[in-house]
Amino acid sequence: RTGRALRVPRARTRGRGKSFITPEILISERPVEVEDRAVPGHWEGDLIIGLNRSAIGTLVERTTRFTMLLHLPPMEGHGTGPREKNGPALAGHGAEAVRDAITGTITTLPEQLRRSLTWDQGAEMAQHARLRIDTSLQV
Repeated sequence: RTGRALRVPRARTRGRGKSFITPEILISERPVEVEDRAVPGHWEGDLIIGLNRSAIGTLVERTTRFTMLLHLPPMEGHGTGPREKNGPALAGHGAEAVRDAITGTITTLPEQLRRSLTWDQGAEMAQHARLRIDTSLQV
């Protein structure tokens, strides 16, 4: 046995609301050129959370499967003191950090390879409107 609880009591799961962003374009409404992977420049992204709440972002180009990793350093104050119960997340993968990492990485590519970005509706993409303005990328 690993010492992990076999079941999470319901009291711990109540009150956790979903922190999704409002959908701009549903995945089912993407253009056909994105679905058939014929035209390069359409990207899919996701957030990977590792040990000790470390995080990296991934950007995968749909046609070539070329992958770019986004460095998400810990936010200032993360791990320096005791964790505040029910306090704010200080792990480095907030909306601002993700937006800055995507902007810094995707703007190094030529304009032809920056057509669209598909991301899940997680809270880390809450600043998708600002990302669209900064990168001229359809999100």
